[in-house]
Amino acid sequence: MPQRAQNTPICRDCDGFATAAITTGTRNGDGSRSTLRVTCPACKGTGYVLPVAVLARAGR
Repeated sequence: MPQRAQNTPICRDCDGFATAAITTGTRNGDGSRSTLRVTCPACKGTGYVLPVAVLARAGR
């Protein structure tokens, strides 16, 4: 089945998966794992970036 082109630019660093949960290896009192939520520094957790042409349009 053909794929449609996306109109929104997805972040190259995280491929649109802007937040990840990483286990620390330790367990809480109820037996569940404690996790850290880490966001992508390039898109700041949105999963999308602005096109370069929009960012470079400064000056004259």
